[in-house]
Amino acid sequence: MPSMPTETKPETRLQRWRRILRQAINGEEQDFTSGSIDRAIVLLSIPMILEMAMESLFAIVDAFFVARIGNEAVATVGLTESVLTLIYSVAIGLSAAATAMVSRRVGEGRRRAAAVAGAQTILIALVLSVLIAVPGFFFAKDILLLMAKDPAVAESGESYTRLMLTANLPILLLWMLNGIFRGAGDAATAMRALWLANGVNIVLDPLLIYGIGPFPEMGVLGAGVATTIGRSVGVAYQLWQLFRVGRIVRLYWRYLKPRWDVVRRLLALASGSTGQYLIASASWIFMIYILAQISTQVTAGYTIAIRIVVFTILPSWGMSNAAATLVGQNLGAGFPDRAEKSAWRAGFFNMIFMAVVGITYLIWAPQFIGFFTEDPETLKAGSMALQIMAAGYVFYGYGMIISQAINGAGDTRTPTILNFVCFWLIETPLAWFLALYLGWGQGGVYYSIVIAESILALAAIWVFRKGKWKTTQV
Repeated sequence: MPSMPTETKPETRLQRWRRILRQAINGEEQDFTSGSIDRAIVLLSIPMILEMAMESLFAIVDAFFVARIGNEAVATVGLTESVLTLIYSVAIGLSAAATAMVSRRVGEGRRRAAAVAGAQTILIALVLSVLIAVPGFFFAKDILLLMAKDPAVAESGESYTRLMLTANLPILLLWMLNGIFRGAGDAATAMRALWLANGVNIVLDPLLIYGIGPFPEMGVLGAGVATTIGRSVGVAYQLWQLFRVGRIVRLYWRYLKPRWDVVRRLLALASGSTGQYLIASASWIFMIYILAQISTQVTAGYTIAIRIVVFTILPSWGMSNAAATLVGQNLGAGFPDRAEKSAWRAGFFNMIFMAVVGITYLIWAPQFIGFFTEDPETLKAGSMALQIMAAGYVFYGYGMIISQAINGAGDTRTPTILNFVCFWLIETPLAWFLALYLGWGQGGVYYSIVIAESILALAAIWVFRKGKWKTTQV
């Protein structure tokens, strides 16, 4: 007698979301050009959020251990980090270009072309690394002397700054290679690369900074060595995944032969993306320059606060990168309306998240800063920075998603113009006017940041609604 078919119980809402979460973490290959948009956002966002949280964890871990050395060490890390943001800008810009081109090719079903584009970003990274390393090696101390009011900071931090500027290739590649994974929709691999890199950094940081066991006591330089080794391990894992595994996009050594048409297109896209971050980063350098004229304690407090802010902003960048991938792949597949809806939904989710975090920082800023320092002046400065900047988190939530969605469409020029206007025609002169001319001190800097970021978010939303980005060619 034939057996009766077994009746399958319908999947509950909790079970469904558990399954989606498992798929996101495992990185199961998905088609993001059809089906539920919310599900696509979750599948891409979770690993990208975890990836960006891991990237920001580098800064948090270094600040935690270095703060035990003293304010000069924290200021050194802060000043060096402000210069390194120029390198981050180049890396993020090229990463955005790789994401835009790879996602468009994957959406079109041309995976070999996507792999070729990814390989060309590696060539670009190698050349740029040399161009940055040479002046970084010879002028590290001069850079610190230019930035810091206190010469003791330049004396104690020279070796750290020289290392971080010279060994910049892991920074460039970690960002740029993950741009390839994100464009392909393989966000889980990008996430694992950052997990691995951070795991190594967390273990090595206290060993090398304090000289635990057989390791030498290197002070602030130890933080740089640990971070560089950690990032290098992460890059090795990325290259193995691209050249040996190739789940969605696989690279071959022959793809590294220069393809000048692809290089030119990547550089054209990257020039806009890099321009955006260079403009923002150069503005940040000016902000920390103003604060350094006030006191070392204010600089240290701002350094701690901005690293906590970055810990929030970078996970949100994960959702922004998810929006960019969805926009690129759906435009490539010929679904511009789905691309637009994806960006609005991601912006809504991020706005809610940032609002919750902003309220948390407004209430408990001293407790967060106090986790890193017990110095009263540093604690006061960091708490003020965190509370004022948190006031603009709702605007940041929508603005950063929409700007990155425009980048994902391949229109990197428009966000660059918006960044220039908001950061250099509004934020920078306003910070100088409020902080130094009117004598508001550090508060003037923080208020200028909130005002400029809020205007940028509103302008990006207005541009996105006009819809010209839908016709961008990549």
